[in-house]
Amino acid sequence: MRGDRLVSILLLLQAQGSMTAKELAEKLEVSERTIYRDMDALSGTGIPVIGERGKNGGWSLLEDYQTDLTGLKESEIRALFVSPSSQLLEDLGMTRTSDDARNKLVASLPSIYRENAKDVWNRIHIDTSGWRKQKEEIASFEVLKTAIWKENKLKISYQRADGKKDDRIVAPLGLVAKSDLWYLIASKENGELRTYRASRIQHAVPVDETFERPADFNLAQYWKSSAKAFVKNLPAFEVSVEVTQSILPRLTFTGRFARIIEIGNKRKDDWIPVKLSFDTEEEAIGYILGFADQIKVVTPKALRNKIIQMAASTVEFLKREK
Repeated sequence: MRGDRLVSILLLLQAQGSMTAKELAEKLEVSERTIYRDMDALSGTGIPVIGERGKNGGWSLLEDYQTDLTGLKESEIRALFVSPSSQLLEDLGMTRTSDDARNKLVASLPSIYRENAKDVWNRIHIDTSGWRKQKEEIASFEVLKTAIWKENKLKISYQRADGKKDDRIVAPLGLVAKSDLWYLIASKENGELRTYRASRIQHAVPVDETFERPADFNLAQYWKSSAKAFVKNLPAFEVSVEVTQSILPRLTFTGRFARIIEIGNKRKDDWIPVKLSFDTEEEAIGYILGFADQIKVVTPKALRNKIIQMAASTVEFLKREK
């Protein structure tokens, strides 16, 4: 792209001091005529390029002129200006810092890139928050952040998924945001790495003891492998159902978790076979009941019987409430 080539010319002239049109053309694999047009473009944007004729002539930058760029391509500049999640920045207390940093980066760009870079903000915006999900409160988030930077051990009171509470000493290594949820990655006293849902840390107190981060620890790599293992070990409850055409587009937009494994061809009676997967049987029951007479269970038969019993109990309850 031309913008990348113009930046390359600036960097070459800055590094070499002076180069002929022929040298630039060979280096950038374009014609000398293209180089002359590029020099006109650079001059037109206010960059002080100077051309000298003669045997020892060539192109150079005005003495003492320096560009702040260090080899960034146009696509790389755009990547730097993609809007981060405003919610996550707010959680980290970095909203103002991020804005200031981006403004300084804009100011450091040549004018040929400045408007294009700023325009990225109006073309791409990232929002990691859910539509209906209420934001989780993290009681000791500031304590966690401070301890991570200071490499200070923490005593935390953690509520497990089963509701029980544990007090433990951990060495906090990093924070990871998944969607709009935060997780603390920390090592136990025996060195074992663990992942803690930050909102379940009910209390955290710094311990008068620092720790040394493992030299080979990589937060991104750990999270990737940990998340992969977590998904692999998730419980799976598979159900074969038949659905009407009218609800087929809504199967994954119910507000409940359901993964579609397979959708079959419509049968002569207009019912469509579908194979679904849930985490638990309870989730499957709630999901299927929500579609009333638009879905019917084929297998497992035990699930079908439980849904019939639950539906009958609901009808009896409503009769008594009249």
